[in-house]
Amino acid sequence: MTATATRVRTTSPPRRRTALTLGLWRARFEILQYFRSGDTLFFTFLFPVFMLALFSTIFGGEGDIAGGAGVSAVPAAQLYLPGMLAAGLLLSGFQNLAVDIAMERSDGTLKRLGGTPLSPVSYFTGKIAQVLATGTLQATILIAVAALVFDVPLPSTAEAWATFAWIYVLGLIGSALLGIAVSALPRSGRSATAVVVPIALLLQFTSGVYLFFWLLPEWLQNVASAFPLVWMARGMRSVFLPADYATLETGGEWNHGWIAIALIGWLVIGLIASRVTFRWNGRDA
Repeated sequence: MTATATRVRTTSPPRRRTALTLGLWRARFEILQYFRSGDTLFFTFLFPVFMLALFSTIFGGEGDIAGGAGVSAVPAAQLYLPGMLAAGLLLSGFQNLAVDIAMERSDGTLKRLGGTPLSPVSYFTGKIAQVLATGTLQATILIAVAALVFDVPLPSTAEAWATFAWIYVLGLIGSALLGIAVSALPRSGRSATAVVVPIALLLQFTSGVYLFFWLLPEWLQNVASAFPLVWMARGMRSVFLPADYATLETGGEWNHGWIAIALIGWLVIGLIASRVTFRWNGRDA
């Protein structure tokens, strides 16, 4: 009886609170649940760190390498750090939430929450706050490992870190909203991983995460540029790679203006799609 009562207090939101207050309450619960899930910790939180260490060890054994013709040689970890940071945004926001919400819908969690004072706005706030908290920690670990273990030089100007901050925030929130929207695709919680993970993997392989984007065929670059991960990775390259690497990009420059337009556009699309498709177990709240 005591265990049941404790569970109810843990999973039921407090009454007579504002949408923001309920959202922050939900965020605390989401963060605790996130770090109690071993598979989530590895496949979304630690996976980019593991991949950075793997690629840096495999390709960095003979010293610095040049990512393309006519550009300066840098440590392998520096070449892969931007892609892993972008992948972390996708995994923490898109993949994590798409699978998590699909499973909550399947096991009845959303139906129970639909009968509480928790509104969709508060629910979204809790999910996005969880993604921001865990994503920030993940990015911090990635950058620390790159700098301390693999001697990657970090940006030395406030402008570069400001660029990193707005790309990070727009990319992570946009990924989270798209994950909420895509969570409506799986027909059951069991099929969620089978539906979402292939989408995330395809985007990573075509967006400059595991393969250098400038080495991909031009037609594939054009197709991939229709999706947000390309712009997240490009923005991260502009922060962590030397200026001469801009010549390898489409148009021969970083083009932060287009990066901002693309990320804001996808954030708006995700916001609209998530609100249109979200249901408390088949009904709108």
